[in-house]
Formats: sequence, structure tokens, C-alpha cells
Amino acid sequence: MKLGVMTVLYGAKTLEETLAHLKTLGVQAVELGAGGYPGDAHLKAKEIANDTKKADELLALVKKYGMSIAAIAAHSNPVHPDKAIANAAHESFVNACKAAQRLGVDTIVTFSGCPGDCENSKYPNWVTCAWPDDYTKILDYQWNEVLIPYWKKAADIAKSCGVTKIALEMHPGFCVYNTSSLLRLRAAVGDIIGANFDPSHLFWQGIKPAAAIKALKGAIHHFHAKDTYVDGANVAVNGVLDSTPYGDIANRSWTFRTIGYGHDYAEWKEIISALRVAGYDGVISIEHEDAMMSIDEGLSKAVKFLNDVIIFEKPAEMWWA
Repeated sequence: MKLGVMTVLYGAKTLEETLAHLKTLGVQAVELGAGGYPGDAHLKAKEIANDTKKADELLALVKKYGMSIAAIAAHSNPVHPDKAIANAAHESFVNACKAAQRLGVDTIVTFSGCPGDCENSKYPNWVTCAWPDDYTKILDYQWNEVLIPYWKKAADIAKSCGVTKIALEMHPGFCVYNTSSLLRLRAAVGDIIGANFDPSHLFWQGIKPAAAIKALKGAIHHFHAKDTYVDGANVAVNGVLDSTPYGDIANRSWTFRTIGYGHDYAEWKEIISALRVAGYDGVISIEHEDAMMSIDEGLSKAVKFLNDVIIFEKPAEMWWA
């Protein structure tokens, strides 16, 4: 495995400034934002896709600092009921795929998206229960009329660009948010669909990451290292479905934290070990979203923590095996 960072946190710096700093931390790979929610501060996908020279310059810059590009991030909602939003998201995805082809990257990280409840909707409608029956009808529309058809077409576009892995982040608010929903879309579209496994979104849902990793063996395309602190006292009062503003940390049921500030070494060693058993030997990409720490402090603490738990080398053949 390799230690990586999603460089979006340093969007105010140039890519070279970011790479120079990450090198001092021992980072081995980067995940670059190319539009959508992550923005494109470090990768102008359309420019790279259409300009071999710029693509070569970017690759040379990354190589200069002894790193590789693990994935291109273009998180968005390509099935948004607002056609303008959906079209912009789709264009971002397509440009990311074309840039990936130019850069020799095989993995695009994004969201599945979430449609509305019918063709005339204005906003996405994330269904969290099976009753009343209205919700099952919404799910049928979302999955069979919108989500699966879209991703079948999107998968063909990705394949034409040499992208072999569409890593969907299992994120509440979107149709793919847990293990079963990821596997459902993968079964419908094909093995190009897999998980961007981010434990932070699973912790607060009550999902055990190591168990989910076992169930997703062979279907994990990328990994985001981010933690979540679950406030037991607030959960006891309001449960985990929490729309309290992220800034109101004292009253939220859960809060994103840097690695180690939500769960301990034992939990993260179990996660990394489960990844090894499941056959994942890719990048562990830090995504920093800790509102209690500065970027530099949160990242440096995450790097230090992960250096103690990541299994960097392949296992030796045991003398007794």
C-alpha cells in the first residue's frame, strides 16, 4: 500500500507548492481534483485532455517530487433533476476521464448521484426508509429509470478513455451510500463500478468498516482515509440522521475528524488488515475535513498516525507456510 493525499485541501497553493510540502511528509501519491465539488485548482481537466504538452508537464512535475497520481476526483451529481446541474456534472466526469487517459490514470473518484422523485422534480430526494410505499416507488424510479441507465452510458465513456475503475464514494445523500447499494449498482453496470471506500461516512451509519470491506472484496477501487467522531450523548437524544450544521460541533451527532480522533489504532489497524485480506494494495488517500484543526496540523497528524498502521510492503513467505 502507499500513503496518499487528496490535494484539494491545499487548493490555495499551486500544485508544485503542494507537492513540495507533501514530499516533506513522506507522501507517495496524490489524488487530484478535476471539477465538481472538489474543484480543479490542481488539474484543469479539459486543458489537460486537449494538450499533450500540458499533460506531460504535469506528469513531470509529479515525478519530480517522487510521486504518482493515484486517482482523479470529480465528485458531483450527474443525475440531478436540474438538467443544467446534471449536464455540468456529466461534462466534469467526461473531462476527468479524458484527462485520465492523457495522464495514464485508471481511476476516477466520484459520487453515484441522486435523482429527484419524478421527472418534474427540482431537487434530489434521498430515500432512507421503505415505508410508506411512496418511497419504494421513488426508489424504483431512481434506480431503474435514471441511475442504472446513466451509469451504463457513463461506464462506456470511461472505458473508451482507458479508465477501468469508477470509484463511487458511498456517501449518504446519494443513491450509493452503503455496501448493498454499491453492490447493486455494480451488478447492474459491471465491474468497472467499485467503491471509493471512505470509513468516515460508514462510521456514523453504524457500519463496521472491516465487515464492509470483507463484503466488498474485489470491489474496492480506491480508499479515502478520513475519520468520524460519533457523539454518543447527542446520538442518544437525536439519532444519527443529523442535519445540524457542520459548524455546530457541540450539538451534532457526529463530526468528521482527522485520523485517530474518531477511532483508535485498534480500529484502523483492523481496517488496514481487512483491506490486505480483501486484496486491496492501492493508495490510502488522506481526505482532510477536520473543522477543529488547521490543514497543516490535521494532515501531519493523519500522516503520522497512518505511517504506524498502513501495511506498506507485501507479506513475506512464512517459513512455516
